[in-house]
Amino acid sequence: MMNDKLVFLGLLYFIQGIPYGLQSSLLPVYLRGAGHSLTRISLTKILYFPWVLKVLWAPLVDRTGTKRCWLVGTVAGLALTCLVSATISPDVQYMGVAGSLLAMNMLASVQDIAADGAAVRLLRGQGELGLGNTVQVVGYKAGSVFAGGGLLAVIDVAGWGWMFALLACVYGGVALFVWGAPVLDGESARGQGEGRRGSKDMMQPWKVWRKLLSVPGTPWTMFYVLTYKLGEQGAITMFPLFLLDHHMTARELGVWNGVVAMAFSICGSSIGGFLLSQYSIGLLMRRVFMMRTVSMVFQSSLLVVLEPSPLMKGMAVLSLSLQHFIAGLITTLTFTTMMNCTQRAEESIQATHYSFLATLEVLGKLSFSALAGGMVDTVGFPIAFILFLFLTSSSALHVWRATETGVLKEQLKEQPQ
Repeated sequence: MMNDKLVFLGLLYFIQGIPYGLQSSLLPVYLRGAGHSLTRISLTKILYFPWVLKVLWAPLVDRTGTKRCWLVGTVAGLALTCLVSATISPDVQYMGVAGSLLAMNMLASVQDIAADGAAVRLLRGQGELGLGNTVQVVGYKAGSVFAGGGLLAVIDVAGWGWMFALLACVYGGVALFVWGAPVLDGESARGQGEGRRGSKDMMQPWKVWRKLLSVPGTPWTMFYVLTYKLGEQGAITMFPLFLLDHHMTARELGVWNGVVAMAFSICGSSIGGFLLSQYSIGLLMRRVFMMRTVSMVFQSSLLVVLEPSPLMKGMAVLSLSLQHFIAGLITTLTFTTMMNCTQRAEESIQATHYSFLATLEVLGKLSFSALAGGMVDTVGFPIAFILFLFLTSSSALHVWRATETGVLKEQLKEQPQ
């Protein structure tokens, strides 16, 4: 039964990662090769906005219908959107591509709410929660690798239309699997009862928000999740495009940045879970954030080399791999920090509290990614990366101070049980 749950959740999070991989790795390289400006490419990050707004329609998904209906409907909608996308010519129909990606992000954000709700109901006990969290992170990143790296490596051969036709088949197959999945049997009666109990909260939302903000540690965690990835996100978005301009082909980037680097990210996330079972989260955050700052210094130093060479290409691959490995580590630590904060809230608002923090986390990454390209177009790569380094260093200082005098002080001393 446990294996059935993990396979079910793994498939859901795998297909949930596909739109992110398309937009973060494949689309920027494809559009850059078609001659689009860095500003226009960065502005496509705005299409992630449904993930910021998902907290607004989360109560609707949570309290109406069943998780099976929401999951089948959204995944089938993603299949239809891919079929439409297959008819678009991305070289000349920029707005058509943007519209398709917006629809995919909208549907995927609703699927995320339903998938998280299903996971909460399916997973029981600390053992299942740990395995389920690993499946969530690895499944999502595997879907991102499949779309952003694997498809980018073959798009020149297969073409845009056939690529999206393949994605439509993947989504359609998963929709049929979810429709017949036995792990969701019997959820209807529970959902109806919980919906009636939550109706009073929906009628008085201001009381819920007041409770959310009064949870101990929430103000610090809000600021942290909004800012912890600003510098990193700017570098992750822009450094591959610098390599495309000077050192690598689109196919090479598809392999090194889309597949290899993401594999390091998955390793980082997985190792983060193991380290959390051995060391306190406060101690880990102090060390990993310092490692990220050193990694950013190394990457920024590579921007002065414009002439292609095997040595430079090797240094670039090393930088990308190290950057994504540390980013994976930090992601695991961050979501654990968010969960620790949420566990201090009343049980009746814990789901809303966690969704609120997750929305802020997406907003922080989205806002800066959308501006990074315009910044590079205006001041150039070196100056922009100096700003990215400053933001990364500031985040490390913020975490260090919290372990000395703030929210993470007690967690620095705590040892995992």
